Amino acid sequence: MGRKIKLIDTTMRDGSHAIHHQYTKEKVMAIAKGAEEAGLYCIEVGHGAGVGGSVLQYGLEKESTIELIKAAKSMCKNTKVGTLLVPGLGTMEDLKKAVEAGLDLVRVAVHCTEADVGAQHIRLAKSLGLEAIMFFMMTHMTSPVELAEQAKMAEEYGADVVYFADSSGAMTPDDIKDRVNAIRSKVSIPIGVHTHNNLGLGVGNAIAGIVAGCDYVDGTFEGLGAGCGNGNLQAIVAVLNKMGIETGVDLYKLIEVGKNEVRPIIEHSLEITGESILLGYIGIYSSFYLHVIEYAEKFGIDSKLIFEELGKRKVVGGQEDQILDICHEIIEKRKGNVNEK
Repeated sequence: MGRKIKLIDTTMRDGSHAIHHQYTKEKVMAIAKGAEEAGLYCIEVGHGAGVGGSVLQYGLEKESTIELIKAAKSMCKNTKVGTLLVPGLGTMEDLKKAVEAGLDLVRVAVHCTEADVGAQHIRLAKSLGLEAIMFFMMTHMTSPVELAEQAKMAEEYGADVVYFADSSGAMTPDDIKDRVNAIRSKVSIPIGVHTHNNLGLGVGNAIAGIVAGCDYVDGTFEGLGAGCGNGNLQAIVAVLNKMGIETGVDLYKLIEVGKNEVRPIIEHSLEITGESILLGYIGIYSSFYLHVIEYAEKFGIDSKLIFEELGKRKVVGGQEDQILDICHEIIEKRKGNVNEK
């Protein structure tokens, strides 16, 4: 294809959801060292919800995102160190502190119809000398045409790259292709794709995005990530190698790092289960997964009932508090049914 794909590893950011945001500086340094040796373009580091995301609603991080950025940067000479920033959660001051810690790249994460929310943050990132990426979340919730219009706005704000995320793992390869084609018709900047594996399509959708024209793609070591995980980084590189698409990445080093540094910290199975399938089928933000499972067990509720209600409410990232509300409503309804009897 005559182009080199840029791989962003988000094991130490999206993967943080799967380990309750408990990364240590030592673990980040070990993974970052391996990523540098493997030749990855960028590693994304920090709380699962991004810089500023360590709050009770999302979960408290063991060590601050700023300290983790410093740790990663100490091991990386050629591999860029990035983080995520959700406007309203992470602040402009947070971004400035991250730059002082050694940040090279930021992804400003916004809902798929709200490019304007991230305009100021993109402009600030550019003024600070960062590679600035507009990162659209939950993109299954809007049409390819509308997403393309949002991408055009991101380019006008100064974004270097526009990313679209299948945050729920809800898309098919055709859905991915349609969005790439629509975005490409409106922008001249590179396009990136971020996938989840809730329907077992994490790797397939990543490859579909690249074939359709994406220049950037996300993956994680061992597939570690929210929900049933992200596209498996090692598998993505292996497939690209077989297709003759250049990445400049050492597959065998990736496999080694995944086995030695990431597999030991995986806390829950990344197998495709009934619950994870519901995330993708209904279209629920992947970071809700562990919260739903934990509350369902705590209150003795069928997790399917919670997932179905979340789907009816069309929740997006940041609305995790609704899980508890739904649990209380189910419990009250259950009490009412008992009293009627």
